[in-house]
Amino acid sequence: MRVLSFLVVSALMLGACSGDDDASPAPTTTSVLPSTTTTTTRAVTTTTVSPDAALAVELDRVERGIRGADRAEAALAALGRDQDDAYAELRSAPERLPAVLALLPTDIAPIVAANAGAAAELTPLTDPRPEFPPWTIRPPLPRTELLALYREAEAASGIPWQYIASIHLIESRLGRIVGPSTAGALGPMQFIPSSWDAFGEGGDIYSDRDSILAAGRYLADAGGAPGNMDGALFAYNHSDHYVAAVRAYAELMIADERAYDGYYFWPVRYRTTEGVFVLPEGYPEEPAVAAD
Repeated sequence: MRVLSFLVVSALMLGACSGDDDASPAPTTTSVLPSTTTTTTRAVTTTTVSPDAALAVELDRVERGIRGADRAEAALAALGRDQDDAYAELRSAPERLPAVLALLPTDIAPIVAANAGAAAELTPLTDPRPEFPPWTIRPPLPRTELLALYREAEAASGIPWQYIASIHLIESRLGRIVGPSTAGALGPMQFIPSSWDAFGEGGDIYSDRDSILAAGRYLADAGGAPGNMDGALFAYNHSDHYVAAVRAYAELMIADERAYDGYYFWPVRYRTTEGVFVLPEGYPEEPAVAAD
């Protein structure tokens, strides 16, 4: 994880010198004078920035960068990973949130509050596990390809694509997780098999495209979205916490769809009784990495 601490040091160099290359020869008489030497004085000012201030600076940087003009994949990837690290730091110490928000500019504070709030809503939905999950972690489909699938689902169902992307983010980190939930849900949109039978239209439950389109159908037909979006989200997962989290991420993408470009690069984090671990792409062949 990024270590969010900064030390600002400024130094002022003061010098004094004597002597002249064109000086006259020394007199023959003896003069007792103090010797002249060159001295240097260094004045150092050290300022330690508080952890809350450092975290506020980092959150401001990543949120502005994600919404900035540089859309290069490498730049967005670095920003997305740093964004995830910053919010992970907040998740580990939620009591810091009010202080961090107070230090943020007024245009960035609501974004941070919404992202942190979504994570807080999701935390009660899963307990730390004593063992690692029986999952495979794969790379997601390309960022623009996934966005095209969300838009396709919106066109077919009338559900704003941002809600479908938000569900995809929460359920499988945009398709990275391949494996069952503790409730037996399957695929990148985590369908119970009976629901898949009703809405999958014969598709492949493990296909991102088929599952994304099925999620749009489910929200519209079973839940009454987009007219009753909260009711549809509750039908998808019977939890008010879940509804609040999906809505928070979706509304940030509705406000500025470039928010999606940060979420796309968030890795899989998994809570165990021993701490939080990142499950990298290639897991289980690639080992889990302690996040703290």
